[in-house]
Amino acid sequence: MMRTGDEMYALCTELFPICRSITGDGVRQTLQMLRRIVPEMTLHEVPSGTQAFDWTVPKEWNVRDAWIKNSKGEKILDFQKTNLHVMGYSLPVDKKVTLAELLPLIHTQPDQPDAIPYVTSYYKERYGFCMTQNQKDALPEDTYHIYIDSELKIGSLTYGEILIPSTEGNEDEIFLSTYVCHPSMANNELSGPAVTIYLAKWLLEKKHRRYNYRIIFIPETIGAITYLSQHLPEMKKRIRAGFNISCVGDDRTYSYVASRYGDTLADKVAKNVLSFHYPEYKQYSFLQRGSDERQYNAPGVDLPVCAVCRSKYGEYPEYHTSKDDMGLISPSGLYGAYAVYRDIIEALEYNHRYQVQCVCEPQLGKRGLYPTISQKGCYDDIKSMTNFIAYADGSNDLIDISNSIHAPVKHLISIAEKLLENHLIECMEE
Repeated sequence: MMRTGDEMYALCTELFPICRSITGDGVRQTLQMLRRIVPEMTLHEVPSGTQAFDWTVPKEWNVRDAWIKNSKGEKILDFQKTNLHVMGYSLPVDKKVTLAELLPLIHTQPDQPDAIPYVTSYYKERYGFCMTQNQKDALPEDTYHIYIDSELKIGSLTYGEILIPSTEGNEDEIFLSTYVCHPSMANNELSGPAVTIYLAKWLLEKKHRRYNYRIIFIPETIGAITYLSQHLPEMKKRIRAGFNISCVGDDRTYSYVASRYGDTLADKVAKNVLSFHYPEYKQYSFLQRGSDERQYNAPGVDLPVCAVCRSKYGEYPEYHTSKDDMGLISPSGLYGAYAVYRDIIEALEYNHRYQVQCVCEPQLGKRGLYPTISQKGCYDDIKSMTNFIAYADGSNDLIDISNSIHAPVKHLISIAEKLLENHLIECMEE
């Protein structure tokens, strides 16, 4: 299965050079590349000026080139080497400036003097550049030629959507959201789209799906708000659990960011799966949110959405800098997150309340479910089954039983299937 990790890493490598922002051709190019893996993705364009609750879809921004040259004509900053050198949404400029005029236009990360920061100015029109603090400190007195070939125009915001139907005719949905608006940073945010598109591919290949799946690839914040403004009533009616998929590519840890009250089905299954996959995972409350779970949990929206990450956004030192490069993520890191989300989805698919169908312990031996010779040590393999039966009283769902008997849901699924086949338990109506 690590082949999937290699494929996701190769996809991130291919996407890494593209200059993305909340609008523009970089987003379109990225979505088209994701569509090669899942052609079922549909692309949507929302015109600039469209009202989305308290927000307005902004103008579209595209940048082709940018640089700073010294008086000798030497480039001391080059957009072609890294797109982080240009502040996002910069207006075009082509003029000569003194060092004193240049310095206020340059953004740095002083506490990381060898890193280029990721800086944007989406909603106030200006221009600017980014470089390391060390480079800025070393700039000599000179005349500099600054140049940004960009365009800010009436255009549109682009997002991708994949709708995967239930095979059972169920109206309930599981929601997955990730964002495609960051330029060349690997964990934040190429890992999210890479893991999410491969989850979509896997879901489409499943023969049986209890739930419908709504999967979106959007620009952060404005994309989520725009999408909600178009689909909120049906989302509130249908979504039973949702996950904001971000920063899922490194090998350092796993993290969980709670929904607003931390009490949804999404929270419950995320904590259960992580407790078996990586018991030392880091827990963050909703007060430590920072991505689109902000929008999905907003008052009036109130969707059951939480987040499972590797190293959480804002909590690792390379975050929003040029240090968040392809060396920070790995095939194993990506695959680890992919495997956790697969386990989460499988747990949701099988998460029924179960009721045992006989009084006292059922006789498992006559059904081929219990050893026919009694000897010390021969009961270990069926311990989870007998424990499952003990808690299948109609009040516990599969996740509750997993938590009570300390066995992973993925191990209990096959037990539930055997017990169902032998008519020893029944699924209770939700």
